[in-house]
Amino acid sequence: MSTTATVPSGPVGPAPAAPTTEKPTTDIVRHWATPIALAVLAAVSLAVFALTASGTSATFRISTDADAIHIPDIVVPTIAAGWTITLLLAALAVWGFLQVRRSGTVSGWVSAVFAVLFVAGFLVWVVGAANTTTVFLTGLIAGSVTLAIPLIFGSMAGVLSERAGVVNIAIEGQLLAGAFTAAVTGSVTGSVWAGLVAAVVAGVLVSVLLAVFAIRYLVNQIIVGVVLNVLVAGLTSFLFSTVLSSNSSALNSPPHFPSIRIPFLADIPIIGPILFDQTILGYGMYLIVIALYIGLFHTQWGLRVRAVGEHPKAADTVGINVIRTRYINVLLGGAVAGMGGAFFTLVSSSSFSKEMTAGQGFIALAAVIFGRWNPIGAFFAALLFGFTTNMQYVLAILGTPVPSQFMAMLPYLVTVLVVAGLVGRSRGPAAAGSPYVKE
Repeated sequence: MSTTATVPSGPVGPAPAAPTTEKPTTDIVRHWATPIALAVLAAVSLAVFALTASGTSATFRISTDADAIHIPDIVVPTIAAGWTITLLLAALAVWGFLQVRRSGTVSGWVSAVFAVLFVAGFLVWVVGAANTTTVFLTGLIAGSVTLAIPLIFGSMAGVLSERAGVVNIAIEGQLLAGAFTAAVTGSVTGSVWAGLVAAVVAGVLVSVLLAVFAIRYLVNQIIVGVVLNVLVAGLTSFLFSTVLSSNSSALNSPPHFPSIRIPFLADIPIIGPILFDQTILGYGMYLIVIALYIGLFHTQWGLRVRAVGEHPKAADTVGINVIRTRYINVLLGGAVAGMGGAFFTLVSSSSFSKEMTAGQGFIALAAVIFGRWNPIGAFFAALLFGFTTNMQYVLAILGTPVPSQFMAMLPYLVTVLVVAGLVGRSRGPAAAGSPYVKE
C-alpha cells in the first residue's frame, strides 16, 4: 500500500502575522502660559511678600461685640506668613509645570488655590506695612461682594448667551441701559419695583437688537456688541446732559432698595453680613446663580442649551430649535443684565451719571472666561474682581505704600491676563460666535 501526499501549488512562505491592535498615538498639546504665569507671581511673592515684609504683625478682626458668635482677632506675623505663602505658591507653580508636562493643562483647583494664597499674602503684607490699623476682614469681604453684584449679574448674562452660542459683548450696554431706565422710572413713579422692571425691560431691548442682528441677519456678533455698547453710552450720555441734568430732582432721584436683615443669622461672623444682610437684588443674585447652575447642568433645558452652543447642527438634527433657543437665552441674559444695571442706581448710588458702569460689562465678560462658562466659576471670578476694586478704597484708608491708583487699574489688568489665557486655558462653547443657518 502506498500513500500519496498532496503538495499545495504556488509559493510557500511564512504564515501571515496576526493583526496588531496597537492604538494610534496622539500628541499632547501643552499650554505653558499658566505655569509660567504662576512662576512669575511666585517670584513676585518672594520679592514683595517675603523679602520686603515689615517685620510686624497684621491684625484682622473677624467679629464685633454685637455678633452672635465672637471670634478673637487674628494676628499674623508678616515675615513668617510671607515666606510660608511664597513657598506654597512656588510649590503650586512647580505642580503646574508637572501637570502640563503630563496632561497638557493645569487643573482649575491649582489656579484657584494659588489666587486665594496670593490674595492672602497681599493682605498680610499691606496691613503689616500700615502697622497702625486693624482691618475688619468681614467688612472687607462684605464690601467686595457688594461691589461684585453687578459683575455677577453681568457674568450670568454672558453665561446664558454664550452657552447658546451667542457671544455677548453688549453686557456693558445692557448694564448701562438698565441703570439709566431704573433711575428715570424710579424717580418718576417713586417706586423701586417700577425702576427694577424698567431696567429689566431695557436690558431685554438691548438684547433684542443683539439677537436680531446676530441671529437673524448673521452680522458678526463681536461687531454688533461693540456697536450696541457705543450706542447705549452715547444715547444715555445725551439724555443725561439734555434732560436729566436740568431736572434732576424729578428725573434723577430714584428711591432705594432697603437692606433686609435676617435676625440672628446676620450676626454670624463673615458669612452673616454676606448672606443674610442684603437687598432684594443681593438675595436675587444668589438665587440666579444657583438656579442657572442647576438649570444648565441638571435639567433637560440646560442639556439642550449646551447642545446648541456646542454643535447646533447636531442639536437641530435631534429636533432642538436652535434659533429659538438662542433667541430665548439672549433675551434672558438681557433681563439678568438689566437687574445688574438697576443695582447702580437703586442700591449703590443716589442718581445716574454718565457711563457710570465704567467698563464693568467687559470685566463681567472676563469673569465668564475666567469661570470657564460655569455659573459658579463666573461667580467666584466676579468676586475676585470685586475684591480688587474694593481694595483701592481700603488702601487709601490704610495709608500703605501701594498707591490706590494701582488697585484701581488692577481689575482691568487682571481682565487682560484672563482674556490672554495666562490664568488658565479656557475652552468656551465650540459654536460660540458662529452663526447658524438651517439647511
